[in-house]
Amino acid sequence: MRDLNKFFDHCSRRVDARLDALIPAENTPPARLYAALRWSVFAGGKRFRPALTLAAGRVFGAPEERLLSTAAAIEMIHTYSLIHDDLPAMDDDELRRGRATCHVKFDEATAILAGDQLQTLAFHAIANDAQLTESTRLKLIAELAEAAARMVDGQQLDLDAEGRRISLEDLEKIHRSKTGAMIRVAARAGALIAGAGDDELCAVTLYAEKLGLLFQITDDLLDVTQTTEVLGKTAGKDVTAEKATYPHFHGLAETRRLAAQVHAEAAESLKTIDKNTDILAALLDFILAREK
Repeated sequence: MRDLNKFFDHCSRRVDARLDALIPAENTPPARLYAALRWSVFAGGKRFRPALTLAAGRVFGAPEERLLSTAAAIEMIHTYSLIHDDLPAMDDDELRRGRATCHVKFDEATAILAGDQLQTLAFHAIANDAQLTESTRLKLIAELAEAAARMVDGQQLDLDAEGRRISLEDLEKIHRSKTGAMIRVAARAGALIAGAGDDELCAVTLYAEKLGLLFQITDDLLDVTQTTEVLGKTAGKDVTAEKATYPHFHGLAETRRLAAQVHAEAAESLKTIDKNTDILAALLDFILAREK
């Protein structure tokens, strides 16, 4: 775990430096917009999704410099989704990563625009990445656009499900879209940039899909087992909003068993990759352990 923490620290430094270069300075007109945008982007966190991009790229031999703009773009899309997710019309949350959400710190209209601008900056970052060939850029833009669209679909499905009884199949569909799509594209992006073969790409895709499901299962557990101070966001929001969650369906003990099962399935998928996948396995272990 010490080595993984070093990896997270390294990724955060490299990705933050690239984000700083890609995002206009706070005093760039309109200054309120870019101040809000930077407030949200540089709020901390482990940069898990861009770290996954760097990890997958490392497994398949990509130079880190070729991965950074895409990793930063993925973080920009993720941050935009958090800004919008926290809005009064969505989850109506006042705390994110231990401090005021964007619409609380600034205002609702500015928060909406900050999220919108992060989307455009993300695709601009990949489209103008001179480290990559045009064909690779096109593939990445297409995949990121599809993932972002699925994420939005998942958010709507999640809103539609509030206060309703839905099936376990519907719950998994929500989370494969809302949470899983961006984790899936983060891993695939690293492999694509590295030039992974078709079989390798299929294996890392299966791994990432299981990882995304595990991430959501443990996220659901954290919401009901941890405090606001530990989470850095309001605890118990899922219960209050009557959201469909894995603990709601299964209870805590069975949800933890499900998490262990999904972890094992993801780990099994890595065995088909004839390369050193220790870093991907460590990320998997990290997600399983974060609820304990």
